[in-house]
Amino acid sequence: MKLAVIGAGSTYTPELVDGLIRMRDLLPLDALALHDVDETRLGTLAGMTQRMLDRGGHPAELAATTSLDEAIEGAEAVLIQIRVGGQAVRIVDESVPLGCGCLGQETTGYGGLAKALRTVPVVLDIAERVRERAPNAWIVDFTNPVGIVTKALLDAGHRAIGLCSAAMVFQRHFAKVLDVAPERLELDHAGLNHLTWEIGVRLDGRDVLRELTHEHVARVAPATGLPPELVERLGVVPSYYLHYFYEHDRVVEHQRAHASRAEEVASIERELLELYADESVAEKPELLGRRGGAFYSEAAVELLASLFGRGENMRHVVNMRNRGTFPFLADDAVIEVPARVEPSGVTAAALPPLDPQYRGLVSHVSAYEDLALDAALHGGRERVFRALLAHPLVGQLDVAEKLTDAMLDANRDYLTWA
Repeated sequence: MKLAVIGAGSTYTPELVDGLIRMRDLLPLDALALHDVDETRLGTLAGMTQRMLDRGGHPAELAATTSLDEAIEGAEAVLIQIRVGGQAVRIVDESVPLGCGCLGQETTGYGGLAKALRTVPVVLDIAERVRERAPNAWIVDFTNPVGIVTKALLDAGHRAIGLCSAAMVFQRHFAKVLDVAPERLELDHAGLNHLTWEIGVRLDGRDVLRELTHEHVARVAPATGLPPELVERLGVVPSYYLHYFYEHDRVVEHQRAHASRAEEVASIERELLELYADESVAEKPELLGRRGGAFYSEAAVELLASLFGRGENMRHVVNMRNRGTFPFLADDAVIEVPARVEPSGVTAAALPPLDPQYRGLVSHVSAYEDLALDAALHGGRERVFRALLAHPLVGQLDVAEKLTDAMLDANRDYLTWA
């Protein structure tokens, strides 16, 4: 099997390679192709990858290329993990909205829309090349904003699925809290990408959600960014991204007084690239854990194994078509839920009904995502404005007008229509 990784100059790549080595029995690779448009970073990550493969005794043949066609030719799977504009433009995404009293975050609100505008056209161009060069390949999207990007791929008829490691992070965290093996836990993870709640948690089939949100809430709540009292009142475990909605003004106040996450990540990445360039380094460094994306490798390898019929009875949390899973959303909406994944396709697991407390926000953000995708595909100031006005973290006329102009000014180099 050949796997092509697009955006392999990412500092995440050693996390993925570590999983490919550790889980080789689940997903045996004959060939691994790394692609990036940044030749310098690609060379650094290719060298690091080869050392990791050698150290782990993995037999996959490694190829690194700036040619997309070479990378995807004959691939059975293509994993996309690109960041158009790099960390520099992320810093802008996270700083501009603060001037209008809005959240500065890379995948939601102003930053999420800016990223979608830059990213969707590039990912679709990549997918079209995959359709030509590797027509039977699965496209696995790890590129944010995952829900919007995955919908773009599916709407264009690609064999695609979206991936986020958030549910696996919670599964591992709950396992530590309960002192059990992670595989004994099953989560009902429901919502949209970066807008989810754990509305059910079972240990060997026994519901333990109340234990987590009450008896163990002091250990569970910090992973949500929310006060234990709120997690206990809700009786579910919100994803970390929900504190941007539930405590928006407090988060903005904090962001105004501190360096941005983008600046922190940029610093971490500089250190990581120095480590990756060191020929004595042949395993992923501990510093990578501060970069984010924990358990990305496990989520990716297990998903790929199931897509190729090797992960029997494995339940995965993926981004996929709604198709009636949430009756209050359109069938073609993209949601993030547990599913059974097989080579023939993806089937959502049965979930309890979503409480109105969460259903309203999911409906609101899903509608915004439709507008965001329309803006990314067709351009135009008015489409950008409408998407910002519709987002619950913006939603004010004067603010949306100012942020629209700021977004277009900051992204003219990436938007062909601006």
